[in-house]
Parts: sequence; structure tokens; C-alpha cells
Amino acid sequence: MSQAVISKNPYVFEVRDLNIFYDDFKAVTDVNLKIERNKITAIIGPSGCGKSTLLRAFNRMNELVPGTRVEGEVLFDSQNLYAPDVDPIEVRYRIGMVFQKPNPFPKSIYENVAWGARIHGYQGDMDELVERSLRSAALWDEVKDKLDQSGLSLSGGQQQRLCIARAIAVEPEVILMDEPASALDPIATLKIEELMQELKKDYTIAVVTHNMQQAARVSDYTAMMMLTGDSRAGTVIEYTDTKVIFTMPKDKRTEDYVTGRFG
Repeated sequence: MSQAVISKNPYVFEVRDLNIFYDDFKAVTDVNLKIERNKITAIIGPSGCGKSTLLRAFNRMNELVPGTRVEGEVLFDSQNLYAPDVDPIEVRYRIGMVFQKPNPFPKSIYENVAWGARIHGYQGDMDELVERSLRSAALWDEVKDKLDQSGLSLSGGQQQRLCIARAIAVEPEVILMDEPASALDPIATLKIEELMQELKKDYTIAVVTHNMQQAARVSDYTAMMMLTGDSRAGTVIEYTDTKVIFTMPKDKRTEDYVTGRFG
């Protein structure tokens, strides 16, 4: 997969007729959308509608589940991620992911950040990279005097920011976040949301969230997913500016969901 040059294409991802199967079960059907560069895109919808499956399609994480099959295209910087000559490991290197539950390695804070860069052959100043990544994740001031302590010794919110620093350290172009604050208290959640606003200056972010207030606060665009049709597969029923989704949605199902009538 060729390393991208600075692209004039305003869209980092272009999803075309995407269908995702787990063995014979169709989880996602007929998704078409474009994700804009240096913006935050939220994916919302009721449980079981395929939000996380769609998110993981952006860096081929679904393939870690045996029996997964993908039809259609996911273009990343105009290149199909699912083309035969594309290495999924390199895809995940360029498109980082932060999971619902913080998952630091059982290593020092320093090594949590340095590990990914080191295995990818980083030749620069590792101390500088670790500090820069922790600063970018708004964590440096809290941990600079205890970098040799275990990442598992941090609070839940700090652990999640450490995982974000770990993702940043390999210098991806995109950060995917799967409910990054759902396990955190309100103060830690606010820090993650503030951090996302800072990060979008340098990264494109796609985030799955069940928190409607969070989606409204942090995202520029929102994709609404629902189960649809006889197959009960999930699809995107509406995708537009977040303000429109939350104030003037075109689809009655979106209005019912964001106003709490169901879901």
C-alpha cells in the first residue's frame, strides 16, 4: 500500500456499496458514505445495528474475526483498502484504533507509547516521540515524572488517553474510536471530548457512540444506522451535518432515535 502524499481529495474515506458478512449472517448492507478529512464523524444508532462493524471496516479489523467477508469498496485516499495487494497490517498502522475499554499493555507508560513505533522501525528520538505523543493526548503533565510506572496503574480516563497516545505515536492519518468514553466518569469523558477537538486539527476521526449528547457536542458529521429490510442487516439511513441530524433530520426514524423515542 503506497504511502499517501498530501491529497487534494477532501474525503479520507469513500465507502461504496459496502456489505459485511460474518459467515452467513449479513451484518451491514449497502452502505455508501464519504468521510471528510480533519473532521469528526459520529456513527450512531441502536444496539446491534452494525456501528462497530462499519467502523472496523475502515481498518480491516473485522478480518480478525474468522468467517468475515466484505463486498464493495472502502477507498482510503482513493485506494481500495480491500484490493488484493493491500497489506492489512499496514492499513492498521495508518488507521489507528481506540477501543471501548482502555487496554494499555502491561508495560511502563513509556513503553506503552514507544512499543508500536519501535516495532515499525522508528529511527528518530524516542524520548521526543513519547513526550510529543503524550502531550498530544493531554497526558504528559500527569505522567512525566512516572514514565517507568505501569500503564495499568493509571486511572481509567488516563489509561484511555494513554491508548490514544499509543495510537498517535505510530503517526497514523486516521483515528477510529469505538465508544471511547463509555466506561469513563463524566470528568474523564469531558477530557476525552476536549482531546478529540484538538486531535482533529491533525487527524481525521470517526467515532461510534451511544451518547447522543456526546455526538452532538463533538462531531461535525453524523451517520445514523438502523436495522433494515428482511435481512435485519444494519445500514446508514441518514448521513449529514450533525446540527441537521439533531435539529432537522429528514428520516422519521432518525428523529425518533435522537429524541429518545426508541433505541
